[in-house]
Formats: sequence, C-alpha cells, structure tokens
Amino acid sequence: MGKAARKKGPKSNEGRKPKMRDVFVGQPFEGLAAEPELIAMREFVPSATAELSLVDSPDRTVTLATVLPMAAAAFVRSDGRRFLGLQVQTRSSDVSRDLGRSLQWVLEAEPGAVLSVPDTTSPPSPDDRRLQDLVVADAELDVTLYKDFSWWLPEDTDPQGEVALSLERANAAIMPTDRVGPAAYWVEAGEKSHVRWVRPEPENKLLQALARLSAAGEIGLGEGSRYAGSFRAHGLLVPVWDVDTEAHAREWVEPTKLLGERLDKALDSLDGTPLDATERRARDGLVGRQLTLR
Repeated sequence: MGKAARKKGPKSNEGRKPKMRDVFVGQPFEGLAAEPELIAMREFVPSATAELSLVDSPDRTVTLATVLPMAAAAFVRSDGRRFLGLQVQTRSSDVSRDLGRSLQWVLEAEPGAVLSVPDTTSPPSPDDRRLQDLVVADAELDVTLYKDFSWWLPEDTDPQGEVALSLERANAAIMPTDRVGPAAYWVEAGEKSHVRWVRPEPENKLLQALARLSAAGEIGLGEGSRYAGSFRAHGLLVPVWDVDTEAHAREWVEPTKLLGERLDKALDSLDGTPLDATERRARDGLVGRQLTLR
C-alpha cells in the first residue's frame, strides 16, 4: 500500500468538548439586579449576609456572605446551613464563574464540609454555570449587617482552635459600617468616615451627571461632607464622600436619598442637554480622582 493510502484522515471532534478561551470579564455581575450590592459586599462591606434566590432550587437556602472562616469560598455549617463567600483569597478571570462553581459545590456538600478556595484553575468549559445561570436575575439582595462574625457559628456554639483564632482576628479587623441606602454604605475608617455608593449606571453617563451636579454645587451630601472621588470595581463606578466623623450613620440616610433624587434628575437631563463648558471642566476634574480595583 502506498504512502498516500496509509495517511490517516483528520481526527474526528465528535464527542469532544470545545475549548473556550479564558477571557477577563470586567463586569462579572452584569445582568443581575443585585449587581451593585454584590460589588459592595465583595469589596468593602465587612460583615454581612443575604439569602440567594436560586433558579433550580427555589426551596433550598444558600446564604451569601462577605467573609467566611479562613476566607473560605464556601462551607456547610454543622447545622446544615450553607454559605457562599464573596471575599476570597484567589480569583480567576471571571469572578462570576468562580462563584458559580463554588455555589454548585456547596449545594451538594455535606454538613461540616469546607471549600477552602474557589476553583479558579479548571479551564473554562461550556458546562460552567456562572452566578447569572444559578440565581434569579431580577432578585434584589436583602442585606443584613453585623457588628462581628458570630453568625459563622450555630447559636450557643463555643468556637475552638483555628476557627476561634480566625473569628478573633476577623472581629478585630471590622470597621463600623451601616447601610444608608441601596448599595450605599457609611463606614468609620479610623480617623475618617466615608459614604461609598455603588452606582448601576454606565460610567461615562454617571460621570456626566455627577459633573452637572458638581458644577451646580450640588454634589455633596450636605454640611460636613465632601466629595472625595471614586473608584471602579467590577465594571461599575463607586463615588465616595468624606463625611463628618462626629455624625452618626443614620444622619446620612436622608442626605443620601436626596442626592439620589438630584442625581436621577441630572441623569435624565443628559438626554436633551449636553454638558456645557463649566460642566465639562467639572467632569475632567472628577475623572482625575478615579482609581480602579481588581
């Protein structure tokens, strides 16, 4: 038989899973109504939980948490309560995929099981289910804040060993935090206090609206406050205000609401009126005070 006849034909792809490129996802929670709250809980809220609304298992409960013991990705408490952690030690190019993998793990795990780190090393696969595939897209998060991490353990449990040490360290690191509006949080950070507000609008449009308020002298939260700048986190912009350290968090609830109303009007006005020269200069100043968190 000649060489040409002995040549093997092309290998069949039948039965093989197609390879997927591992592409960085800059806005991993896009499409979820809870996107701003998810970002706040992942980036700067110290101790909080919220119940997830699951697509395939509406009768099952998984508690989303800011931080778990030893910064674990997920665990099932001894009483059977299931927790999914947002603030973890490692991440891949797609945070939503990491969380989806951890959520699927915790749904099948037994009481006492711990997933120390999320699966960030397995190649992307068509079988991967991101957070958007597992939770109800239009469900908001009802966030509960805590002053410590005692919720890690079942009631009347005396922590021991590494859990006790982790609990002690975590409690010592908590900065006093209160929610002053949707995805808006007051925090006492040492000698300063801030209000951080994760906004859902596209960055460029939000900056234009903030610039319009700034040019009109309406960007502040009132007496004792100062617009400090903003940072980007997971594709959204987070404006920050320095506020009077002597004022209690509840004193910023109404000013935050009123600023939100002014901001909504400014956003609406952009559809018909472009920024004037003063507002454009204000926008340039706001852009100069931005940072990006990854």
